[in-house]
Amino acid sequence: MITKTAFPAVAMTAVSMVLTLAVVMMWLGPVVPWPVALVVGLGLDGGWLATLAYERRLAAQGDHNAVVTALGWGFGALASGVLVAHALNGPSTAAWLAVSWLPLAAKALWLVHGLWERTALTPAALGAIRGIQQEARDDAAVARARLRAEADTEETRLTAVTGAGRRVAKVQRRTAKRLSSAWSQLEDARQAEDTARALTCVTERVTPASQPRWELPVWGPSEPVAALTLSGGAALPDQELDALVDQIRHSESPPLSYREMATRFRSAGHSASEVRLRAAWKRVTDAA
Repeated sequence: MITKTAFPAVAMTAVSMVLTLAVVMMWLGPVVPWPVALVVGLGLDGGWLATLAYERRLAAQGDHNAVVTALGWGFGALASGVLVAHALNGPSTAAWLAVSWLPLAAKALWLVHGLWERTALTPAALGAIRGIQQEARDDAAVARARLRAEADTEETRLTAVTGAGRRVAKVQRRTAKRLSSAWSQLEDARQAEDTARALTCVTERVTPASQPRWELPVWGPSEPVAALTLSGGAALPDQELDALVDQIRHSESPPLSYREMATRFRSAGHSASEVRLRAAWKRVTDAA
């Protein structure tokens, strides 16, 4: 890498020295013998080259001398000045002006080469740096992939939970709606007189004075009522049972329903099976 950076500076320095020598020979050739002109031109180029070599030696030792650096820039400026003066006084002004900047450009390239040398690293150091950078990139890529995977997992979980909650809410809403409708229909059946009369199968015909009511079962716990027996264990005859049922039924106006009559019948201490009691109720209501 150092050779690649030094090659442009060496090439431009050589071209600048050749141009400077040529201009000096062209200036002094008609005036003095050409060997003298050659010595003058080589002296100018040699001074610049010696200053540049000494500056490179100090740079290789990690040192720097401002005087030597200033002297090198002075030689470069002198060479450029010679080229500019020749361009202004010669026939091809534009062509010589186009190359008059080469000495200063060569000096600037040597400066860039020195900066490159001060910042250059060994192949081992460069390999270590590349390894560290690659490891950092790998860690960053793994971290990004892990974050994306966790985000996708969380999104999937939330989507599943939300969908399940929505389905549960729909089922609960439908169930509540059906249950409410069922309770409403049951309440309508309990409260409606027409429904009660339609369900009444053991009462007399409905009249304005007598409107028996059939009670629908109520949802809830119920306790069976044990049948009471008369003293001595004898059951009531059918005639007495019919008379007792008819008396309890007409104890209030309008007449009591079968449920109310059966409740009062057993509360009074009378005993009869459910089958006999319903049969007595039917005979009484049919007779009425």
